[in-house]
Amino acid sequence: MKEWLKISCLLCVFGCIREIRPSEPYVTEYLLGPWRNITEQQLTHDVYPVGTYSYLVQLVFVFLITDFLRYKPLIITIGAAGVIIWSMLIWTTSVLSLQILEFFYGTYMAAEVAYYTYIYAKVDKKYYARVTSHTRAAMFAGKLVSGITSQLMLNLELMNYKELNYITLGTQIIAMLWAFGLPRVDRSLYFHREQLSITEPQTQLPGEGNLEEMDQQQESTPKHPGALSLLWLHFRNAYTNPRVVQWSLWYAIGLAGYLQVTYYVQVLWKVIEPEPVIAWNGAVDAILTALAALSALAAGYLHTGRLRPRTSLLILGLLSVVEGGCVMICCWTQDIYWSYTGFVLFGALYGFTITVASAEVARNLEEESFGLVFGVNTFVALIFQSLLTMIFVTDTGFELDPAGQYTAYAFYFIGVGVLYLLSVLIEYLMCRNTDVERLENSLD
Repeated sequence: MKEWLKISCLLCVFGCIREIRPSEPYVTEYLLGPWRNITEQQLTHDVYPVGTYSYLVQLVFVFLITDFLRYKPLIITIGAAGVIIWSMLIWTTSVLSLQILEFFYGTYMAAEVAYYTYIYAKVDKKYYARVTSHTRAAMFAGKLVSGITSQLMLNLELMNYKELNYITLGTQIIAMLWAFGLPRVDRSLYFHREQLSITEPQTQLPGEGNLEEMDQQQESTPKHPGALSLLWLHFRNAYTNPRVVQWSLWYAIGLAGYLQVTYYVQVLWKVIEPEPVIAWNGAVDAILTALAALSALAAGYLHTGRLRPRTSLLILGLLSVVEGGCVMICCWTQDIYWSYTGFVLFGALYGFTITVASAEVARNLEEESFGLVFGVNTFVALIFQSLLTMIFVTDTGFELDPAGQYTAYAFYFIGVGVLYLLSVLIEYLMCRNTDVERLENSLD
């Protein structure tokens, strides 16, 4: 087996095992069940927002530390944080312990950047596209197994909501131990770059060499920018490109809305169906994962040389409006199955749109700045998500009930879609006017 493929397979095993978390589709059912003394309002307003803010604060530090420590320690940290989280879920009961747990959940999510960027430091650039697809596919596979497992365990009455946490804890322990076996990284993109060998000029006796030639040789010695200088250079080159800014903004806005919708959807379902005979959350997660994977593949196929940037923007604007409609279906119905359907359709559409947005951002970037730009975009998304949380969820804002929150998120996506459709129209009219002026000038 080729070395790059071996490393990719080792990392993908970690990614797949980490995603096998059968308790996650039912975490709200578990927390609001008989095992804990907590209300839906406490969970929504006092516990879940801590994870959002923790993720935001830790992401910047984790990104820099990941590169400085050369990835592997942070991948181990993902597994360790998972062990802490699910141990606390099983063996603690207070609201404070849940808030501490949410802090570690922020670490768990923020450190995920190490999983995605580790492979770029270990393989040649020509394999980037392949290994990226491998790491994504591994996560989709883990989520699919997780959703199917949780639904089967509950439907066959082999486990209850609490007991599913033991499976999740087991997979996190295995993932942590597996991470120790990953090959160490000798270089990184910024703090541990490969240095080219510099040939020192030979010492010459007076009169034996030309001082001017020696000065020229010293001046031609390659200079390597420091880590922070290189970070700033990549950042400036990326975000002075209008196309990168345009698509990065869509990426951040779309990701923020998706995170918010998925983060609180179990609370919404609990309101619609307080005492379900069978909660189909696991099956919904499995179907959504499969459709999102197919949507991402379709987006990658259609995007490869087939869609112009303006056409991509038009499609994303239209689909964003449809996503808003799907979120409306989730919250404006009293039938839990319609809510499930709306959520699955929303997830499938998001899988398509985020893939197109990512491809458009990558199209305009230098290869080595991929990790930086997507890290910055994720950070901006978390700022938007934190604002959504403060405005619609917590008592610092409107403190809406779950149906009200999801109505707001629906109009959020519809508003984003309308704005981008208007931007496409304005861009088209400007280009048309420019073409007319050029035609008139040529005729003159």
